Amino acid sequence: MTFLKLREVQLALLTAALILLVGWRAPVFLSGGSLANLLTDSTLLIMMALAQMLVLVTRGVDLSVASTLALSGMLAALLASQHPELPLLLVMLTAAGIGLLLGLVNGYLIGYLQLPPIVVTLGTMSVYRGMVFVLSGGAWVSSHQMPPEFIAFPLSRLFGLTHLVWIAAVAVLAAWYLARHGRFGRDLYAIGNEPASARYVGIPIAQRLLWTYGLSGLMAGLCGYLWVARYAVAYTEIAYGFEFTVIAACVIGGISIAGGSGSVAGAVLGGLFLSVIGNALPVVKVSPFWQGALTGAIILTAVLINSRGGLGKGRQILPLHKIQPQARRSAT
Repeated sequence: MTFLKLREVQLALLTAALILLVGWRAPVFLSGGSLANLLTDSTLLIMMALAQMLVLVTRGVDLSVASTLALSGMLAALLASQHPELPLLLVMLTAAGIGLLLGLVNGYLIGYLQLPPIVVTLGTMSVYRGMVFVLSGGAWVSSHQMPPEFIAFPLSRLFGLTHLVWIAAVAVLAAWYLARHGRFGRDLYAIGNEPASARYVGIPIAQRLLWTYGLSGLMAGLCGYLWVARYAVAYTEIAYGFEFTVIAACVIGGISIAGGSGSVAGAVLGGLFLSVIGNALPVVKVSPFWQGALTGAIILTAVLINSRGGLGKGRQILPLHKIQPQARRSAT
C-alpha cells in the first residue's frame, strides 16, 4: 500500500486510466498506431521537462526554453537550407551548441551575477524570440527548402520505434543517472534544499547553476532541430508558449517549484500525462475552447496538491541570491 502512495505511481495509474477511458469512448485511441503516435508526440515535451526539472530543483526556473528551441531550430533550418551538402550530424550538433551557448548566458547571469532566475530568463526569452525574427527576416523555411534527410530523421524508425523515441529514451537514462548517481545531480538537490549549507560544504553553486542552465539550453537546442524537422517548417512563432507547458509537466509530475524535490520519473510521467490530454481531447470531440480550460484546471489542481504536500515540512524557502551573502558573513 505504501507503494501506491508514491506520487509517480499515482500519476502512472491516472494516466493509464485516462487512456483506457478515452479508448472506451473512442476505441481507435487504443490502436497500436495511435499509441505509437502518442508516444512520439510526447517525446519533445518529456525531453524539455527533464531539463527543466534540473533547473526547478535548484529553486530556479527557465522561461527561455521555448525561445531557445525556436532560435536553434530556425538557425538549423536556415543552415540546412542554404548548405544542403552539410552532414546532418553537424547540423544537429550546431543546433545543440547554439542552445548550450544561450543556456550558458542564463547560467552566468544567474550563477555568477546572482540575478533572480525568473527575471533573467524572462528577459532572455524575449531577446531570443526577437532574434528568431531578426535572423530569419520574418520569413518561413518550408519543407521544400530543407534537405530530405533533414526532415526524415526524427520520424525514421529503428527496431519499430521512431528516432524521436530513441533519443528521448537516451535523454531519460542520462537524466536518471545524473540525478540519482552523479555528484552534479546530488549537488543540485543540496542547493535546492539549503543553499547556505551547500556553500558551507564546498559545493560550487555558481558553477553548478551555470551548467544546469547550460544543459537546459542544450536540450532546448537539440529539440529545436527535432521540432523543425518533424513538422517540416520553421517560422518565428515556433513553440510559442511551450515553456509554460514544460513547467506544467514538471509540476504535474510532483517537481516542487520551491526547489529541492523532484524526480526523473515525475518529469517523464508529467509530460506523458499532458500529451495524453492533448491527444485525447480532440478524439472525444471536446471543443478547442474547453481544451485550454481543462488543461489549466488540471495544472492548478496539481499545484494545489504539491503545495498541500509541502505544508508542515518546516523548510524556509528564500531566494538563492539573498541567502548567499548571509552564508558568506556567517562563514567569516
